[in-house]
Amino acid sequence: MSANSRNSVRVVLESSDISRALTRIAHEILENNKGSKDLVLLGIPSRGVPLAKRIALKISEFEKVAIPVGSLDITMYRDDLRLRPPRALAPTEIPEGGIDHKVVILVDDVLFSGRTIRAALDALNVIGRPSMVQVAVLIDRGHRELPIKADYVGKNIPTSLIETVQVTLADFDDAGENVTLFGGEG
Repeated sequence: MSANSRNSVRVVLESSDISRALTRIAHEILENNKGSKDLVLLGIPSRGVPLAKRIALKISEFEKVAIPVGSLDITMYRDDLRLRPPRALAPTEIPEGGIDHKVVILVDDVLFSGRTIRAALDALNVIGRPSMVQVAVLIDRGHRELPIKADYVGKNIPTSLIETVQVTLADFDDAGENVTLFGGEG
């Protein structure tokens, strides 16, 4: 493999593409759940939180009701905790009313091995007992190591294991907004 192909960079979604994908996810959530009753969105830090807020806002615009949004820190439930350097815990914020008997939608930016979602399911188990858990991701890049599948996907981007996907969000990164693929064939 040449140095150029290892270092290639390709923008796969622009800001407008991200917005359209989140609008479609919001519509699919409403369609699959027959409305917004008992929905709770929990973003997985870091970029899952602003994505969850955006999806909830879109659902609220369509349904004219506020959708509870929170965040779920999964750090202590990761199976690679001992392999990584220590990091600060992100706050877990469960919306008023909790998650018991609710449809909880876990929101993350990129689905890869499935280990983050597995950790989120473990964290949810400690907090309460939802009636159903669904997963929404902006990007599914494949390469699952666990039997985890997203219910809602903004875009499937087939990748190789040497490639990385970077999501940049204006309301989180104080930068332009896009999804970039690094390391693929140029």
